[in-house]
Amino acid sequence: AGGARGGGGPAGRGGGVICDRIEDFAAAIPVGRGLMGLDLGTKTIGVAISDRLLSAATPLETVKRVKFTLDAARLAEIAAKREIGGLILGLPTNMDGSEGPRAQSTRAFARNLTRVAGIEGLPIAFWDERLSTVAAERALLEADTTRKRRAEVIDAVAAGYILQGALDRLRHLRAGS
Repeated sequence: AGGARGGGGPAGRGGGVICDRIEDFAAAIPVGRGLMGLDLGTKTIGVAISDRLLSAATPLETVKRVKFTLDAARLAEIAAKREIGGLILGLPTNMDGSEGPRAQSTRAFARNLTRVAGIEGLPIAFWDERLSTVAAERALLEADTTRKRRAEVIDAVAAGYILQGALDRLRHLRAGS
């Protein structure tokens, strides 16, 4: 339930590359390294990771947002520990496909990430996150998860939905080539 949305060519001096198209991202990611998916909220960042074959996304954790430098340091720590090869950020577009303030904030976060030690140099792409939280909530309800537990994991599960959507598209691209 998503499509790729772009974000301007190479970003930052010597930093990572923000890929306009998922095809460009596919060409930029190193073979044999997993990806990290992020669901950015105002209070938390949901984090999911993929396997090295880029077939399955797994919710990992929810980072409580403090300030950018601390949030980015945690993301860099995860990226290093998991040997991440690229990042997918959920892009909160409006239902009509337009971008509002939240999408602009996500793009700014991505630009800032390209200058963070441990993340700089990694390709970054956006994935339409419309309905990812709705799908995550539905899945958690179907699993009979308690309200308290849902609140703890919803953002990481939403990040998993975002990342899985991008992985499915990447798999489709590889099958077509």
